[in-house]
Amino acid sequence: MSEQNEDKSKGRLKIPHIYVILLTILLLAFVATFIVPSGLFDREVNENGTEVLIPGTFTEVDKTYLSFFDLMFAVPSGLIAAGEIIFGVLMIGGMFAVLERSGLVDIGVSKLGRTFHDRPIMIIAVLMFPLALLTTFTSAIELSIVFAPAVIPLMVRLGFDRLTALAAVLVSTVAGFTAAVTGPATVGVAHEVSELPLYSGYEYRALIFLIITTIGIIFVSRYARKIKQDKTKSLVYGDGIDETFVGRDDITEVKATKRQMAAIVVLFAGILLMIFGLIQWGWYFRELGGLYLTIGIVIGLITGLNVSKIAETFNDGFKTILLGAMVIGFARAVSVILEDGQILDTIVNGTSQIVSAMPGALTAVFMMIVQGGFNFLVPSGSGQAVITMPIMSGLSDLVGITRQTAVLAFQFGDGFANIFYPTSGYFMATLAIAKVGWDKWVKFIWPLLLVWYLLAIVFLMIAQFMNFS
Repeated sequence: MSEQNEDKSKGRLKIPHIYVILLTILLLAFVATFIVPSGLFDREVNENGTEVLIPGTFTEVDKTYLSFFDLMFAVPSGLIAAGEIIFGVLMIGGMFAVLERSGLVDIGVSKLGRTFHDRPIMIIAVLMFPLALLTTFTSAIELSIVFAPAVIPLMVRLGFDRLTALAAVLVSTVAGFTAAVTGPATVGVAHEVSELPLYSGYEYRALIFLIITTIGIIFVSRYARKIKQDKTKSLVYGDGIDETFVGRDDITEVKATKRQMAAIVVLFAGILLMIFGLIQWGWYFRELGGLYLTIGIVIGLITGLNVSKIAETFNDGFKTILLGAMVIGFARAVSVILEDGQILDTIVNGTSQIVSAMPGALTAVFMMIVQGGFNFLVPSGSGQAVITMPIMSGLSDLVGITRQTAVLAFQFGDGFANIFYPTSGYFMATLAIAKVGWDKWVKFIWPLLLVWYLLAIVFLMIAQFMNFS
């Protein structure tokens, strides 16, 4: 029997390590710099202080040939360019290690576990909708890295698998991010660049948010129900990893001490400050990283940990999340190569010409496809908006669709792909935290992505028909 299993294992296609995947993509991008002509758009700083491309100013420039050293230095450059995000991710790991050591994670798991012990399937919606709501208002999709370590032990203890937990986090956050009712980093930047009233058209996006989030919840719930009934149907069944996320199988009552109650108050105050900072002060991972560090230290002191134990616990958290943090830098290296080779603007110009040649009724749909393809190269939503929206908004004027529809096409193209493309750093980092292979995730998620993209086409055609503004 063991020989048969070994033979099956040998015959099965093994997906390379994530570093190998990203380095292969990086090498392909490097080769492309020798094939694709170099070119640049003129740029200007708009009234909001954002540097944007000027449509119609693209010119070819002398070919930029990168050297072997440029390729060799790309990953360090990517790590430096993504340093702010990497710092924030490491602080997330450290903070959650403190929360776990102080017993707060066990208290939360115990409370939710006992509440939904008799109806565990309900916890899917209870977790997913608030996460989606938070993301659609803040556009902080990277916070899935924060949520995953807390949700996985809970789901495993309730009889699901870690893929259920991973799906609950990633599906909900990407749904909120894609709809972006008031997402500052995506629809906010796109509106500024396109010279539209900030967050205008939110009513239609709110409807889209409710529809795609509901479908996402149903999809994850169906999988969770199947796993609850038969664990052998799990896509990660038998690998022995689920057990590493939880120290016991039963849901026991864990009562909080006075110190832990005080720590919980500090934690919730920190979460409220985080939300306020994201929306009102435009916080990003530099500020969030500082906040996580502060919360971790304060909670550690309140719950009785001495400073040395807090430092050791942070270090343990760094080790846990290091792979996810490094993946972000590796993914960013692809953009570094394209920019240094001066072919990024060439790609933008070429794709815009393709879109302009499409039939008018399908222009918005092709805009979404182009934005989706471009997201592979520039996985940052705000970065993509700054690069592509000046072109797409001007193009929308020429082909007779509203700029608001062009922004919506950008949202769909940029959004859903974030939980598919291996160049999406936060996504690959979350997979690494959950210890789920990219191949298994793709096998799980493709039916939902197909439904979502079909709906996106319908939403865009409706927007084009009703002259969405």
